[in-house]
Amino acid sequence: MLPPRILLIDDHALFRCGLRMVLAAGIADVEVAEAASLEEAMRAPMESPALVLLDIQLHGLNGLEGIALVKRKWPEAAVVILSSDVAHHNVRLAMERGALAFVSKAEPADKILAVIDQLRRGLPVAAASSAPMSASEGDASRQLLTPRQSEVLDLMCQGLSNKVIGRRLNLSENTVRGHVQAVLAALQVSSRSEAGFAARRRGLVA
Repeated sequence: MLPPRILLIDDHALFRCGLRMVLAAGIADVEVAEAASLEEAMRAPMESPALVLLDIQLHGLNGLEGIALVKRKWPEAAVVILSSDVAHHNVRLAMERGALAFVSKAEPADKILAVIDQLRRGLPVAAASSAPMSASEGDASRQLLTPRQSEVLDLMCQGLSNKVIGRRLNLSENTVRGHVQAVLAALQVSSRSEAGFAARRRGLVA
């Protein structure tokens, strides 16, 4: 479990104040340091934050450009992009540059706390929360799945178990398990619940 030391980098003082209250209420013995910019963060009194919550839109160096700077100064810290700008290309860039999660500021407080808790426990987190996806990107996602995998995905999203899916599609449970793993890989998620969320976001299921 990572220690509850969090560095919050955001140029909106009101948002920082609100999130600090959320963190204090939701995480026992949490220690939070704040900075309005990356330049200010580099001078933060907290020597070794376990997590860095980083906005994209900052004065001076922006959050996407600053991920490498943060990782260089605190190589063990988990970086979470927490931004209102959830365009899909920003999510992709953030993950490529070393962020472990990308969460929309529009998400409820319990979702933000849940992501932080998962990271502190060393558990995998879905790359993005609710970043919109273009029609062409949704079409590309469909092309990653075979017709059978699309059927399995639809039944997964209805909450059915592998055994029940197998009976519905006249497949062995082992075959269904293989399709489920292929679906998770195609959607780049690590659990059935994350697959359902990603599939609905991409318009793959109703």
